[in-house]
Amino acid sequence: MAIIILPDALADLHSLQEYMLGKWTETDWLAAEDEIFEKLARVDAGSYPGTAINELAMVGNFDYQYVFTSHHKVVYRRVDENIHVYAVASNRQDFMTLLMKRLLKR
Repeated sequence: MAIIILPDALADLHSLQEYMLGKWTETDWLAAEDEIFEKLARVDAGSYPGTAINELAMVGNFDYQYVFTSHHKVVYRRVDENIHVYAVASNRQDFMTLLMKRLLKR
């Protein structure tokens, strides 16, 4: 099993890092980053269930799920045995706009 961070999600992480380093300390960013990857590892191991995205679930798509950290929302989909990360959003971002842009690109 592997966690695959897709290019858009990697760009999200870099953007969040830049923002957090501009507002808080490096220690704060490292804690947030650790929390994101810890949560993804738990999802990958099957010990932490994600939640289906309501708007997609209403049309029968339960493949894309999300998990929360204290500051972020991480969107992923399990493909075979791997976790594909599509987006990492700050809790302050317009999540639905970001999500629709990402999913419509695929």
